Amino acid sequence: MTSVEAYEEGRTFTEFLEAAEASRDLWLAVTGRAALHEESVARITAVGGHWRLLVLADDWCGDAVNIVPVIARLAEAVPNVELRIRGREEAPEVMDAHLTRGGRSIPVAILLDEDGEERGWWGPRPRELQDWFEKVGRGLAQSERYPQLRRWYARDRGVAICREIADLVWCGANGAGERYQGTRPCKGARAA
Repeated sequence: MTSVEAYEEGRTFTEFLEAAEASRDLWLAVTGRAALHEESVARITAVGGHWRLLVLADDWCGDAVNIVPVIARLAEAVPNVELRIRGREEAPEVMDAHLTRGGRSIPVAILLDEDGEERGWWGPRPRELQDWFEKVGRGLAQSERYPQLRRWYARDRGVAICREIADLVWCGANGAGERYQGTRPCKGARAA
């Protein structure tokens, strides 16, 4: 399965949310609080073109529940972006082409241009949080790690996610062959 096929068979965020079984109340709560970062909306809109985001995510994933509603809110606000979601096991070939340190970490957002060409990918967490996870979080017990992850998401309020998705789109349009990959943006990306 290609990224384009996975996108075409993907669900809208509303369909994904309706099918969510694990942590359904949490998904609904986070979705209700998901905020927009207007600078990111303006930046993606200014890029122009037509972009498709394929997000690989599952309802059981704690990072996905904090990230996907923000990406969905951003995609709703930007006229030139469409979003579809697939589970990582529904598109294993696509997942295996977007590994984090050799692992099948989710969520992953894959940017496709209007011709269906992959122009970059982002994930599984905002850069600052992923750096913390690699240096500190990975070594903690889950009972210690997850509360810290949740606090980071609550403090950030989706700003880093929006900025980095805006960078992903900007890099896809302006990267001159250099791609955004994981948490490594192309030169010229602006997210802090």
